[in-house]
Amino acid sequence: MKLPAPNINGLWACLLVEEFIRSGTDYFCLAPGSRCTPLTIAVAENPKAKSVIHYDERGSAFHALGYARATGRPAVVVTTSGTAVANAWPAVVEAAMERIPLLLLTADRPPELRDSAANQTIDQVKIFGDYARWFVDLPCPSLRVPPEVVLTTVDQAVYRSCGATGGPVHMNCMFREPLAPEPQGENFNDYLRPVKSWLAARRPYTEYARPERTAGAAILEKLLELLEQTERGLAVVGGLSSQQDRTAVSDLIQTLGWPVCADVTSGLRLGDASENVIHYSDFLVSHDAFARAHRPELVLHLGGRIVSKKLAAFLSESNPSDYVLITDHPERQDPGHEVTFRVEADLGVLCPALAEKVGDRKESPWLVSWRESMDAVHKVLRQFARNGDDLNEPALAYLISRNILPNHGLFLASSMPVRHMDLFADTRSAAVYVGANRGASGVDGTMATAAGFAAGLQRPVTLSIGDLAFLHDLNSLNYLRNAKYPVIAVVINNNGGGIFSFLPIARFDQFFEKYFVTPHDLTFEQAAGMYGLAYYHPKTRREFLSCYQKALDSEKSTILEVTTDRRESHSLHMKLVRDMQGAVSRG
Repeated sequence: MKLPAPNINGLWACLLVEEFIRSGTDYFCLAPGSRCTPLTIAVAENPKAKSVIHYDERGSAFHALGYARATGRPAVVVTTSGTAVANAWPAVVEAAMERIPLLLLTADRPPELRDSAANQTIDQVKIFGDYARWFVDLPCPSLRVPPEVVLTTVDQAVYRSCGATGGPVHMNCMFREPLAPEPQGENFNDYLRPVKSWLAARRPYTEYARPERTAGAAILEKLLELLEQTERGLAVVGGLSSQQDRTAVSDLIQTLGWPVCADVTSGLRLGDASENVIHYSDFLVSHDAFARAHRPELVLHLGGRIVSKKLAAFLSESNPSDYVLITDHPERQDPGHEVTFRVEADLGVLCPALAEKVGDRKESPWLVSWRESMDAVHKVLRQFARNGDDLNEPALAYLISRNILPNHGLFLASSMPVRHMDLFADTRSAAVYVGANRGASGVDGTMATAAGFAAGLQRPVTLSIGDLAFLHDLNSLNYLRNAKYPVIAVVINNNGGGIFSFLPIARFDQFFEKYFVTPHDLTFEQAAGMYGLAYYHPKTRREFLSCYQKALDSEKSTILEVTTDRRESHSLHMKLVRDMQGAVSRG
């Protein structure tokens, strides 16, 4: 291949971009800037590069995060120097907390301008601290540095970003003038001779073989022994990162014959993936009598963390004899300090091997008792969904889950949207891919992440988001306007932070409204209009279903704003909890 390199800056940038693409990373998130000009031009001129442009580096980084969450592959965030780099901080934290691959390619000033009060120059060296899995400070492009250095650095960056200990990787690239693609009359034939075979090929310079993490025979036998001696076992499934893992875990829990509490981010909560999945477990385990009668002897926790605090509290208070955690990374995942046996392995490999040893089990009275209580709760929710036409937050979660299309994705904002879906989703929903930023559970960058999620899935996405998270990321409506795969944003506008109504601070009226709820008295029709997005403001459940169907049919990004009363929503939520727990008592 021939590299379009008018000068040494351009040549290095072309080497970087080409090697990223050869390593399987071809999605670039760009923001305008001067110091990153060589990198931007290299992306623009490479026909194999896919790029998306946004004027906000924070949104750009979150978009890359959403793409990687959907695909399991990193995207490259390209920024200029200075505070542009710092704007990626929140997305870097989220990526690190959930081990999502993310590559940051940041332009920087040359060493002579560092610590000299030069304009737009900050200390970018290890700016992300321990949240970055790996950092490299590339020197200014020079003929004295062999081109192999550039290529192997990219290969190491991609490798370190992926895998069990993956996450964000930061490559800091210094550039001197000229930054524009101005010819300097240089001939690079001799310089590129050592990588002649690389130029002629299509593979990366260094190919990394991924280690396979399997459980040996001794570990499988110990797991089998623990499972076989347990009559009252409970499976808990947290976030799962791939379809292979979801299929393998689903097969295991079906074979095991235990009740399963599946988190909404697991991929097993929606779509009724297994008849052993206990929907509405949050309501069951918060019922005192049920909790006392259903304490498990052993907990088998598969995958990542769970959303429900009540389920976590139940597991802790049950004090099981054994708490087995099987997950695909080495980091401690034990906020309750309960884990007694921990296995690090690929779930897609270990679960089938364990299921084969377990064999099919008969339905036990233990599982039946969980199911019967679940059915009692489901009747209450079904009656709530069928009666009345008022549009409220629990009803929204139910309606979205009931009507989302199988070929869509679902992205859930932090605070109440993810919790309401976990609590009130219909058991007969489509088995859609669910995403949520649960690493640090921040509200920032949610729309950008949802747009990246859609780009990665290559399918439309329904986003459930609160008003404060929507306001926090208004810039990212630009993504929705230009999205190839549309995002239908259901914005729940309760004029402030609804989650605070569920916290102890709600009892302190003198502080609560002004300092915590922070009402804004805004509506979002004009925001949608500014970005040329379709907008609906349904008032009833029938209107919502009609508008949602129109948005699905249009195949265009749409804003559905639903106005709710925060106090009424809280009262309704608590009434539903009482009604459901009453059903458990009667059951």
